[in-house]
Parts: sequence; structure tokens; C-alpha cells
Amino acid sequence: MTLSRRGALVGAAGSAAAMALPSSAQAQQSSTTVLPSGRQLTISAGRHKVVVAEVGPTLRSWRVDDREILLTHDATELGDSFIGKTLLPWANRIDAATYTFGGVEYQTPASENWSGHAIHGLVAWVAWTVVRHDRDRLVLGYTLYPQYGYPFTIAFQLEYVVRTQGLQVTLTAKNAGRQQAPLGSGYHPYFRVQPNVDAARLTMPAETYLTTNDVLIPIGRVPVAGTQYDFQAHKQIGTTKLDVCYTDLRRVDGVATAIVETDGGHQIEIWADDRHKFMQVYTDDGAPGRPPRAGISVEPMTAAPNAFNSGDGLIVLDPGQAHRSSWGLRA
Repeated sequence: MTLSRRGALVGAAGSAAAMALPSSAQAQQSSTTVLPSGRQLTISAGRHKVVVAEVGPTLRSWRVDDREILLTHDATELGDSFIGKTLLPWANRIDAATYTFGGVEYQTPASENWSGHAIHGLVAWVAWTVVRHDRDRLVLGYTLYPQYGYPFTIAFQLEYVVRTQGLQVTLTAKNAGRQQAPLGSGYHPYFRVQPNVDAARLTMPAETYLTTNDVLIPIGRVPVAGTQYDFQAHKQIGTTKLDVCYTDLRRVDGVATAIVETDGGHQIEIWADDRHKFMQVYTDDGAPGRPPRAGISVEPMTAAPNAFNSGDGLIVLDPGQAHRSSWGLRA
């Protein structure tokens, strides 16, 4: 059995995603069939055209000069491996789906079958509300209400803006409850590579990475220099398998930028502001239903995996306090 960090919600996810669509969203579908990821919302500017699906929300397509940059799925499909999803109120894993906050132990639903962990938050399969939709700008909102395992109230807003140089995504998260709330955010874009990841080249401006135990929970932080995970200089990935969280990111004017070079010398820049302390890189080795290593995911994250237990990068919001962070793509 392959211990894939992506193989979490398979069986019930399709029905859950469809049920999450409100009747208003269903009514706006062009056919009697409700799409698994809801309405497909398009924004564009210059050479760039972006499609965001309301469930997740999901960054489902990014075309530059009509060339698809993302490893993605059709609008009629559920997709797998959290492709394109927004990860809130935590990214990556909570060890054994259990954490302690404010002296109280909480148990969240275990959503990763093989490990028993809670993975990638609570909003990947719910429909967000369209707040504004212009030609080059989309704003979506969602309020996460208290529930067993996460009894906090967070009002989220995501803004997608396409400019001539690419896409910018900005998250605003406000604690709308009466007690402090733990928070982490992350994003899960996959990039298409031909013929596979081995031929791609990567730059990751990180000085350290997190080591993990056999169930992928961080247990230490070590320098990348001299290891197989050292991509500080732009180089070919080759046969290296990556499911690695990088940190101590080098920045220019507060921004860290990773680079993926795909076939034909096409370069994709994944940038993140200084609220994003981590970038996870995954080479799609456990891909279900498609050739392995068909894509690479570079994931900006504000907190480390298992931050709800370790506190590494964890954001704690007081009542009424807001968090704001941005990341984006350039090609």
C-alpha cells in the first residue's frame, strides 16, 4: 500500500461535495446536473485566464496564451489528491486528529484513512458564496461555524485577481467568535509537467526542511545543504521523490519565490508573502487513476504540518482579530 499524503477523502467525498451545494448554486447550473465542484467562475486579463470552482474553492484552471498550466481535472469530475483546493483552517495534518488548544483537548474527524490523521482542514468540500465577480476579479466568502473538534467561528474571504503578470490570491480570516481561535492556511495547486516530473527543474529558496516520522508528522528541522532535497540552485528534479515541507525561506522585499520549469523551458513562479513561512513540495508519486509524477505541487502554507500540536507557525486570532495573507502565480 502506498502511503500517500493525498489519499484521504475518496469514498464519501463525491456525495459530500454535491450535497454542499446550496439550492441557489444548483439553480445557476446550465443543466440539471450539479457539477461536483459547483459553479465554474472565470476571470481573465491579458494572456491569463483563470477558472475558480466555488467548492473548496478550487483553482481548477490557469491558462496562459491558451496553454493549460495546471494539472487539473474536468469540471464534471470530483478530482483527487486535493488538486487546486484551499486548505483551511489548517493545511496538511493534525496528528491522530487530536490537538490541545487553550488547555482543552479536541478530537476532529480523522479524514486520512491510512494514518488516522485529520488532513487539509474543513472547507475543501463546501460551496463558498460569490461576493463579487468582475472580469478580472473574484471575491468569495464563507463562514466556518463551530463544530465538534473545531468550536470556533471564522469568517473567510478569498480574493482572486488576475493581472497582466499573473494571479494573486489574498485571504482574509476574521475571528467572528468569542474565544481565541487557532488557524493555519494553505493552497494546493498542481502544475502539469511533460513527460513527467523527472524532466522538470525546481528552485526552492529554503535553507531548511522538516524531517518526519513514518506517518509524515514533523519531528525536526535540518539544513537542506548537501541533501537530496537541496534545490536552492535551479536544477533538474530527476528521480527524487518529494513530499517535503521547506522553511526558513529566503525572501526579496518580503516575498519568497519558488520556480518550476516545465517542458520547453516554460517557467512558473509561485510566490508567497511573509505570512507564509512554509512551502510544501510534492511530486505526485501516489497519484490514483493517472500516471505517477504527472505533476508537481508547490503549496504555500502559513503554518507547518501538525501546527495545531507543535505551534510551529500557528496563528492565534483573538475575538474580532483578522489575518490577511497573499500568494500568487506568474508565468
